Amino acid sequence: MLQFLSKNKWRILFMAILCGGIMASFQYALTPDKTLPILQPDKFDPTLVDDSMLFVKKYHKIAPFQLVNQNGDTITDKDYDNKIYVSDFFFTTCPTICPVMTKNMTLVQEEFKNDPDVMILSHSVTPEIDSVEVLKKYAVKKGVMDSKWNLVTGDRKQIYDLARKSYLAAKENKYGGDYALIHTENFLLVDKEGRLRGRSYDGTSEEDVLKLIEDIYILKSTYVKDR
Repeated sequence: MLQFLSKNKWRILFMAILCGGIMASFQYALTPDKTLPILQPDKFDPTLVDDSMLFVKKYHKIAPFQLVNQNGDTITDKDYDNKIYVSDFFFTTCPTICPVMTKNMTLVQEEFKNDPDVMILSHSVTPEIDSVEVLKKYAVKKGVMDSKWNLVTGDRKQIYDLARKSYLAAKENKYGGDYALIHTENFLLVDKEGRLRGRSYDGTSEEDVLKLIEDIYILKSTYVKDR
């Protein structure tokens, strides 16, 4: 036996390497690529969804919009065409979760600051207070990069409809007057086609935001494979 092994050691080694390579190839072929689901309104917490959208099960996309950013520039859905982006809702005078959310959103900004395919869009839920001047002061204070991150204000009804019918990210404030919102800590991930691909990232949790960053890379990889 020892004589056989000695005479055939290189052949045995070659076969072992070959078998190992074949097994690795099978393992790679059978391991599915990581993907993110396309999310529909019927899968969200119903308190975050307008009644008109509760039973939508397919084809949901972010509606067209026209708002104004911290520099007084008009920002529309066209500015986010063919972009992956993270969306949230906030207001500059919020003393509780918003400062933490903004701080954690800067992690996303820093990670993708040199990547033109990834952007950020933050909507004010108190647009009458958050004027262009107020948003600009807030942006400078928080280190917002104008080329990467738009803080937007505008028509209250439009922002309300975006939150409740498109991004599914805010609760109705029944005691706050017409089109009043109770914004949540949720960050939303939107793909290049305007579809929701990730929800319930807690913007106050650094761990959740790191998971969001990981999911952005997963989403980016799907576009590389489609080329």
